[in-house]
Amino acid sequence: MKTSDFYYDLPKELIAQDPLEDRSASRLMHLDKTTGEYKHGHFRDILQYLKPGDCLVINDTKVIPARLYGSKVGTDAAIEILLLKRKENDIWETLVKPGKKCKVGTVISFGDGILTGEVVDIVDEGNRLIQFHYEGIFEEILDQLGEMPLPPYITHKLQDKNRYQTVYAKHEGSAAAPTAGLHFTKELLQQVQDAGVKIAHVTLHVGLGTFRPVKVEDVTQHHMHSEFYVVEEDQAKLINDTKAAGGRVIAVGTTSCRTLESATGEDGILKAGSGWTEIFIYPGYRFKMIDGLITNFHLPESTLVMLVSALAGKEHIMAAYEEAVREKYRFFSFGDAMMIE
Repeated sequence: MKTSDFYYDLPKELIAQDPLEDRSASRLMHLDKTTGEYKHGHFRDILQYLKPGDCLVINDTKVIPARLYGSKVGTDAAIEILLLKRKENDIWETLVKPGKKCKVGTVISFGDGILTGEVVDIVDEGNRLIQFHYEGIFEEILDQLGEMPLPPYITHKLQDKNRYQTVYAKHEGSAAAPTAGLHFTKELLQQVQDAGVKIAHVTLHVGLGTFRPVKVEDVTQHHMHSEFYVVEEDQAKLINDTKAAGGRVIAVGTTSCRTLESATGEDGILKAGSGWTEIFIYPGYRFKMIDGLITNFHLPESTLVMLVSALAGKEHIMAAYEEAVREKYRFFSFGDAMMIE
């Protein structure tokens, strides 16, 4: 299986640069994974495709404003850093630009010294371990100084930080949003519950590796980045009970999907707990838990296109994507949605 098998031609103007004013007004393509048939509608039509007894599984991670702009103490050289992973004692693994100016011992000042960071180790070319020093609460300082780490294909500055956040975002730790959930409003979620559909939550902190391109031609040689997930006991029970009662489990987004598939055993039972997952889902994978998926339209040749192809079949997905291009759907993070069932 080749990476190039998952290529499709996407005109640049179809990459959504700004979120819609009304989250649920985005378009929705419904794809039948068995027949490959698709229908067009709007996201609020999602209620037509959900049945009483189904369980919708959302990822309640919260994006942190992880991009910081500072200056090197002593030279005032401009430094940009991106927080990747929280370690212990206020140490973070970060991506630093320009990396060559940040040797061990370098001190960077942010916000006129409200926050300072010292490089304590070099991980690789651009990654550094930085220990931060501040007074007060780190998250509040970050909220004051940081910017949302928008994907590289979004060139517009985001006016409202909350638009790159789901309405149910709760646990801070992501460097990117679980974007399939951006379409839900609180009102729509209430309508889903009123229709007899259960809503369960899991947490997977999305890393920047989600945007990492597949650089090998043989798909099976690609190594996935590692991401931290949590499945709580009561949520595992809710999801397992849904399956036992004959209901469907529908993941909102590839992050919820990867969490569920990582934490489900070969016996089809979802296990509560936390850990790191490097699960890579591509055609040939046998799904253990999910029956359907709500997702956005993904980058050509990405691991996410491979995941949806595993669920619906590569031919069905590539045909649906070509139709989405013809119909001028909006693509990627702030774009339109697809429901596969």
